[in-house]
Amino acid sequence: MAEAKKPLTKTEIVAVIAESTSVSKKDVNAVIEALGNEIKKSLGKKGPGSFALPGLFKVEKKHKKAVPAKKDCLNRLTGTTYDRPAKPAHDVVKIRPLKALKEAV
Repeated sequence: MAEAKKPLTKTEIVAVIAESTSVSKKDVNAVIEALGNEIKKSLGKKGPGSFALPGLFKVEKKHKKAVPAKKDCLNRLTGTTYDRPAKPAHDVVKIRPLKALKEAV
């Protein structure tokens, strides 16, 4: 049986990109940091709420509405009832692959 491979760490990703593009690791690390900051800014309160890296993925912020508490909810697995607590409204981050990434996999 083949051993399961582990995902690359940030250091390994930086090293691979630096080697394949012949750019210094320091510069590659700066680009990754800048990309992360741009994503945070786009998903922030003043941003548009989405960020797309062309050909790879799209990151979107979705708002989930509040869910009120409910008494005597039925647990279908055990047949018992329970009280479901209320959940406040919150934002959720969704990451969707784009066409080129779907076709690559």
